[in-house]
Amino acid sequence: MENKSDEKLETIGLPDGRIDLSLIKTAENPFQIRLLGLGTQQYEKGIIPAKSLTFVISFKLLAAEYVFHESIASLLNSGKILESGFWDFEEHDLENFELFCEKAALKINSLLIKEVDTRKQKLFGLIYETHGAMTVKELSEQSNWSSRQINRYFNQYFGISLKGYCSILRFRASLEHIAKGKLFPEENFSDQTHFIKEIKKISGSLPKELFQNKNDRFILLSALSSQ
Repeated sequence: MENKSDEKLETIGLPDGRIDLSLIKTAENPFQIRLLGLGTQQYEKGIIPAKSLTFVISFKLLAAEYVFHESIASLLNSGKILESGFWDFEEHDLENFELFCEKAALKINSLLIKEVDTRKQKLFGLIYETHGAMTVKELSEQSNWSSRQINRYFNQYFGISLKGYCSILRFRASLEHIAKGKLFPEENFSDQTHFIKEIKKISGSLPKELFQNKNDRFILLSALSSQ
């Protein structure tokens, strides 16, 4: 993401169910590496600084335990600046996107714990395949992992319940349809009223307002619309 203008751009961020590691440099501030935890609601006035360049790696949730090796519960709806040289990244890595991707892939592969708990593999496979449509009970039964243990794990590592996370994934899936002007529930919502209520709860806006996306305020929707 690059802002070549001399003016900062204000955006509204929307939850996408991912963890973001971002590298950013601007004309005014030094190079920084940031880690953003899960978002559960829109965040007003996200700023893309003037004369800035940002590379972002987005991770699914299992990365917290199996790549970062730490809980991100304290980063719910927030983030933190990481130490200089994190994962051996430096400012010059922003000069070539392809080389950056190669370096990032090698680093992630070196950190990745190869033996993943089979229950977690099953659970997250079901969550992502159904875009959060399954109930906690169904997920518990099919992954052979008690709902109590699942929620303890989610709250410990991500700062959110499984049910809450599934709501975010349903919302994210609905944005694919909203970006195309489909302002009614395609799936995962009981009816139109439920659809509008859930979209408004997470985004702070009605489906119609999201689709209109005045001045490209919602950067995630702008990206989806361009695909």
